[in-house]
Amino acid sequence: MFKINRPRLAFCSALTLLMGASHCIAATQSDAQLDALVKAAIGPVMQQQNIPGVSIAITQNGRQHYFNYGVASKEDGKPVSKDTLFEIGSVSKTFATTLVAYAQVSGKLSLSDRASQIWPELRGSAFDTISVLQLSTYTAGGLPLQFPDEADHPDKMLAYFQQWKPVYAPGTHRQYSNPSLGLSGYLAAKGMGQPYDQLMEKTLLPQLGLKHTFLNVPQDQMGLYAQGYSKDDKPVRVSPGALDSQAYGVKTSAADLLRYVEANLKPATLEKPLQQAIALTHSGYYTVGEMTQGLGWEFYPYPASLDTLLTGNSTEMAMQAHKVQWLNPPQPAPDTAWFNKTGSTGGFGAYVAFVPSKDIGIVILANKNYPNPERIRLAHKIISALTE
Repeated sequence: MFKINRPRLAFCSALTLLMGASHCIAATQSDAQLDALVKAAIGPVMQQQNIPGVSIAITQNGRQHYFNYGVASKEDGKPVSKDTLFEIGSVSKTFATTLVAYAQVSGKLSLSDRASQIWPELRGSAFDTISVLQLSTYTAGGLPLQFPDEADHPDKMLAYFQQWKPVYAPGTHRQYSNPSLGLSGYLAAKGMGQPYDQLMEKTLLPQLGLKHTFLNVPQDQMGLYAQGYSKDDKPVRVSPGALDSQAYGVKTSAADLLRYVEANLKPATLEKPLQQAIALTHSGYYTVGEMTQGLGWEFYPYPASLDTLLTGNSTEMAMQAHKVQWLNPPQPAPDTAWFNKTGSTGGFGAYVAFVPSKDIGIVILANKNYPNPERIRLAHKIISALTE
């Protein structure tokens, strides 16, 4: 059985009951009803997937709600809280692309710059013809999902990039890739003249109002760092690798990640350059089926059907190459879009989604890497219940 740490809530909304109801109850919901809504959605998933702990955070109309279940560590039994630190895997990519966009609006680079213009050691390689935008949108020409083991180290990645040859003409196919998007974040830092980790920790994260988000968890915060668990329930945490900070290395809490969602929902509260950077990440650069690719974020017409979201976040979308239809010029995402990003490491699973027109967003963090479809169904069920 999972344990529940009941949050204190104040919530007023028209709420669709999840369990067997098909109508909307236009009445003030009690804490118990809202608690029951989320518990009914997450309980079966935690039991079926054997997930030790989950933290769910919801923002709606500027109000935050937190739901925490289970334990951060099976070894010591410490309960999950809104401040528990989780690895968020590829949700980290949205931070990297925000830095890329910030570098552009600050005049430090252009999305149209070729990679070798910014990193001269790449001159004479395929990256003479590959742009920052193509790297940021997985269209460099077929860079793989992961670095090969022999190249997965900061000291070895340059040699790998120097010898790599595109499988497709740059700009023609989407191939989801850590090396691709990770390199775009690395180039942004080069363009800004500072190490990536320093720019994140000293510039971007503070400007976003994030005080509990880390690339390297400080020693005094290790007590809040959840223990992750592998598919066979062995304790595991993420290992360092080439471009890990950019592609999958962020650790954060549900409370801090929800602040990040709110910054994306209402960027007008931020300084002007960061507002402009977020607008760039929310722009659509091409489509694959019903999915529109932004910088880091992916989005869909709202209301988005469950099948649409499952297709867009499927294993096939992540593992196979897909021809793209570029939007020229890039198109700002409508407020009615459903934005999302999944993220995983060996011992953690994350999902983030938000809909600006509904002023709603959700963060789901778990200390086990469970299937993406379960995360999508969970978020879709909860958001649908709160908005229909």
